[in-house]
Amino acid sequence: MAGMLYVTMEPCVSDEGFLSQFTEWYQNEHGPTRLRLPQIFPNGFRYRATDGQKPTFLAIYDVTDMAWLEKPIYTDLRANRSPREAQTIGQVDVNRKFFDLLASKESSEFVPIDSLTDAEAEGQVLVSVEVSLKAGVEGAEKEVTKWYVEEHIPMLSKIPGWLRSRVFRTPSVIEGSSEVKIVTLHEYKKENGLDGAEHKASMDTPWRTEVFNKCIDQKSRRTYELFYVFGPGPRELASLSQLPAEAAFETADKTISTTPGKDAAVNAFAVAKDGLVIPYRLEGNTSPSAPTVAFSNSLLTDYHMWDELVKILKAARPDLRVLRYDTRGRHEIPKPFVPATLDMLADDLKTVLDALRIPKLHALIGVSMGGATTLKFALKYPGLLEKFIACDFNVASSDANTAAWKDRIAVAEGPDGGIKNLAPVTVERWFHPHTMTEKKDIAQWMTEMVARNNVQGFKYSCQALWGYNMREEMKGCTVPGLFVVGDGDGKGALVKAMDGFKANLGEKGAGLKIVSQAGHLPMSESPKEFWEAIQEFL
Repeated sequence: MAGMLYVTMEPCVSDEGFLSQFTEWYQNEHGPTRLRLPQIFPNGFRYRATDGQKPTFLAIYDVTDMAWLEKPIYTDLRANRSPREAQTIGQVDVNRKFFDLLASKESSEFVPIDSLTDAEAEGQVLVSVEVSLKAGVEGAEKEVTKWYVEEHIPMLSKIPGWLRSRVFRTPSVIEGSSEVKIVTLHEYKKENGLDGAEHKASMDTPWRTEVFNKCIDQKSRRTYELFYVFGPGPRELASLSQLPAEAAFETADKTISTTPGKDAAVNAFAVAKDGLVIPYRLEGNTSPSAPTVAFSNSLLTDYHMWDELVKILKAARPDLRVLRYDTRGRHEIPKPFVPATLDMLADDLKTVLDALRIPKLHALIGVSMGGATTLKFALKYPGLLEKFIACDFNVASSDANTAAWKDRIAVAEGPDGGIKNLAPVTVERWFHPHTMTEKKDIAQWMTEMVARNNVQGFKYSCQALWGYNMREEMKGCTVPGLFVVGDGDGKGALVKAMDGFKANLGEKGAGLKIVSQAGHLPMSESPKEFWEAIQEFL
């Protein structure tokens, strides 16, 4: 049956340093690890007590089927704790309980918390009531449950702001038999009528008096407010920024790591529906409500292609949070291999935003295939984006481009060096002659980046640039956009192409900025000049 993992916690150490450590560990490691098992845990929430009682903290996770909690996929999480988790949890008084769901009633206004934005969800009220049953009373569990379902919860539903009530049994049937308790969880809006007339009426009925006198031994009641909604992607920067350098964390497989301190950053991953692993980096302003700028990189590069620009951005705009991610095809792709499409690439970005619970981007900046992805994202998900900057791309492909990609695939799969042979040719084609002669360190850096690309990833992701056409679709775009291009891209041909289609974006068209002495990746070749081109629009 469905149920819940219900965990109360009270840190044994009260200093601010440990509280930051506790928060960062729980929100970047412990909770997201469970949310990356959606077949077991579809959601997870943190609450803080509002009744002055301890334990102060509560975390609850809905469980799709309690039988999962007996299987290694879950039990191994606890058996294989990281050293950091073991050290942190050793300083916290923890009480874990398994609940079996018996009944649930929802208001017509109820919306699952994980479907709300953080701003909408935070502050919701949870009332947790636990009753223990009198020993030796036959049918007590059934009678108490019947009263809750048929009288008490219907009366609670009349309280202004009531959203949902659920009835649970603990211990879970998977734990065997012992003293049974009934736990009810009642959810309310931030503004509600608790302690009002409707609430008082629900606490004073003949049936309630009969049930309590006959069946209930003890009752406890706690009140909490919601302050954090977990996602599968670690995103906690605020507490991370309060920690010393030695608090840096890295998982054994190196897929997740953190950088504490004033330049706090989280490196982690999201997983697409088809199993694609999408690495990302989150940094910049540490507030969870800070406006976020995301970057979509070009084919054959990783998110480090934006390194120098991000340094400039963070210094010039400390109000912004910065998100970078690796485009599909940079790393290994899931089997069976299928050609990528621009729709898939736009969906990959939405996967990352959903994992990080980012409801809307302040801006999306993309280049080359990332530029096409940026326009497609603006067209497909206009409600998730305030503005975009698309660089060095075309709104439609050509047969000649498709043939060129096939030739490059043949080189990448070739026996004599493969993609390492493709890398220098690609960078020389991308970069302005000035970059190749006067900025050789940048050219070498990019060549090494390209050479590390997964070959199958390249083969199938570059097909997103075959046979696409957004010429007509872009006319209906409702998101403001800016186009940027290096003056030497395609020896100037791309400047003419982008100048030709800029007017077709939405009703007002897009501006076009040209970065001098730059080629296909102006943000990597000339980051300062690129920033000057976009800063006003951003």
